[in-house]
Amino acid sequence: MGSTLTKIVISASRRTDIPAFYLSWFMEQIARGFFEVVNPFNRQVSVVAATPDRVDTFVFWSKNFGPFLNGHIGETLQQMGYHLFFNFTVNSAVPLLEPRVPPLEERVEQLHELCSRFGSRAVSWRFDPICFYSVGDGVVENNLADFSRIADAAARCGVERCITSFMDDYAKIRRRIALMPGFSFLYPDPADRRQLVLKMAGELAEKEMALFLCCEKELLDSLPTGSGIRGSSCIPNDFMVKLYGGNLSVKRDSGQRVSSGCGCKVSVDIGSYGSQPCHHRCLFCYANPAAR
Repeated sequence: MGSTLTKIVISASRRTDIPAFYLSWFMEQIARGFFEVVNPFNRQVSVVAATPDRVDTFVFWSKNFGPFLNGHIGETLQQMGYHLFFNFTVNSAVPLLEPRVPPLEERVEQLHELCSRFGSRAVSWRFDPICFYSVGDGVVENNLADFSRIADAAARCGVERCITSFMDDYAKIRRRIALMPGFSFLYPDPADRRQLVLKMAGELAEKEMALFLCCEKELLDSLPTGSGIRGSSCIPNDFMVKLYGGNLSVKRDSGQRVSSGCGCKVSVDIGSYGSQPCHHRCLFCYANPAAR
């Protein structure tokens, strides 16, 4: 007997917000049966199969699943034979940091809809990144104000995973905030980071939810035994096999930040930093936000 075909997982996408802004393009490529993907580093173009006999699961990343839900995209894909998994970033309402995401109440309702339609086990809540900042008055602020409210809503939906990390320092972020006199991002010391994530994990444990750290190896290694905090695999092929069955590679994705603690399994990302800029215009974004 021949071995079962190992299908691929498609990430849609770490590089931009496809569910919010590029669904028409996405569905056009589904109709064509393939995606043409430009490597962001060497600019080489590769062809990625998009048919159900080759693709097991689409992992969608977004801060606004409204267009996806309103267009019944998920149901259409399921009827075609694809499996779905969702990484939904829902942060506190801080317009300075995320000026163009929907109101928090609307995003919480989207979280409920995703879980109701596709199952809560197929949904990970990302509270990401944790940001500390000052607007020039000496007062240290952060984006944690609504964490408990969002956690309560996620728990009611049956979500079991909360993924977080602290904001990373990128040159493009420094260039962006250089245009904002008085504003600066601040970076808590390791002890403060440990204390914060332990507090978050304790609160989530009361709601039967686990905390996972994304690309925070040093922080994770410094935590006490028994903290319950684990390293994240935001594309968890091993878990998706348990969820849906099938045959997926469970190898680490060597193209990700493995040395920083990324636990993502092998997938193919179909987004583009250059031709698909994100319109949320988040201040801490490592990608390429649209100018308008």
